[in-house]
Amino acid sequence: MDVLTATEPAHTESAARAWNFRSRIAFRFCVVYFGLYCIGTQIINSVLAIPNVDVPDWTTVWPMRLGVEWVAAHVFGLKAPLVSSGSGSGDKTFDWVLLFCLLVLSVAATTVWSVLDRRRPSYTALDRWFRVFIRFCLAGQLLTYGMVKAVPLQMPFPFLFTQVEPFGNLSPMGILWASVGASPAYEMFAGCAELTAGFLLIFPRTATLGALVCLADLVEIFVLNMTYDVPVKLLSFHLILLCLFLLASEFQRLANFFFLNRAVEPSRPSPLFQTRRSSRIALAAGTLLWTWMIFCNVYGAWDAFHKYGPGRPKPDLYGIWDVEQATMDGQSRPPLLTDNVRWRRMIVDFPEFIQVQRMDDTRSGYTASVDPKRGVLALTDSKNKNWKAQFVFQHPSPAQLTLDGSIDGHPVRMELHRLDETKFLFASRGFHWIQEYPFNR
Repeated sequence: MDVLTATEPAHTESAARAWNFRSRIAFRFCVVYFGLYCIGTQIINSVLAIPNVDVPDWTTVWPMRLGVEWVAAHVFGLKAPLVSSGSGSGDKTFDWVLLFCLLVLSVAATTVWSVLDRRRPSYTALDRWFRVFIRFCLAGQLLTYGMVKAVPLQMPFPFLFTQVEPFGNLSPMGILWASVGASPAYEMFAGCAELTAGFLLIFPRTATLGALVCLADLVEIFVLNMTYDVPVKLLSFHLILLCLFLLASEFQRLANFFFLNRAVEPSRPSPLFQTRRSSRIALAAGTLLWTWMIFCNVYGAWDAFHKYGPGRPKPDLYGIWDVEQATMDGQSRPPLLTDNVRWRRMIVDFPEFIQVQRMDDTRSGYTASVDPKRGVLALTDSKNKNWKAQFVFQHPSPAQLTLDGSIDGHPVRMELHRLDETKFLFASRGFHWIQEYPFNR
């Protein structure tokens, strides 16, 4: 079964006839706009991936970035510097201004193209090739996001600091991440659905089915992004548009099958190449690219699993540590909820990072350096270079810890006891086939 060359399922004999005026205009716009969007965003990076190399989107580097910043300043009157990369959000002000720029460029390019090429009756060959390009782009995103859910990594099992955070303090996105992460089986199911869509898009004979599965997956993702305020709204919406573009020439056949109860004739595929030699070369190239895309996603998931996921090494002081007794400057600090200085908990989930929860439930994160041989713990604050804390710790048992040292120049001693996080209800409740009454707390 070929992956690129022989057929595209969405073409019939009518494709050889002249297209109407609106179809030609719409196709030109789609080629320009979707082409610019796919190449100018993270989408192309999933097709031309390089393991352990973070390639920036070309729209975030010079000169395109300067153009977007100029439009933001002179068209929209924005004064503050734009965040163009590194934030993890796909709905930044920069992204919205970029979208405006791409729309303007696409309208202008479509206008010029339509004037210069107004006598061409159709774009059958370009349509076939552009659909191949869209299949690669769409499948790349589905394979990427599907793999990090199937492992699962995108929504990890709630970190220790999330487990002790009051529910009301969580953002809508935090609630979504914690609830999906608390059920790895569900996340893996969702990831497998996305992987299925990506794999179906690989083969021309299953591309239509893949686009339908992909559309169902992406509509759910888009709704979650909109209702839980996840900043990937622009990307998920555009992926839906790419699905609809792939399905556009199949709309009538799909309507006949699903809604009109009419007989549906098979697609009559058109060859991408005229010679067998060209088809074989393209088959080899396509197979190589698909294989590379799959390998990069599998390797990336395996690497992340061992660095950041469930397979990561646990730090020496791993756990949720309740501060049972504390003294500061030689004075006892009772556990008063009004005390915004006294530590309530120390949460250690990663080797080089420690979270502190104070009595008023506010939290701070610190860069940590632990020397278990010397029994020394040092903390620094990236937001305040002058702040530091250093302790000599004693760890007489897995559930006991004593810290002796100073916080920001103040002598401190604390006695801590480790909570057993495995006994939290959401982690220990498990699955039950039989329930006489709902257990909903």
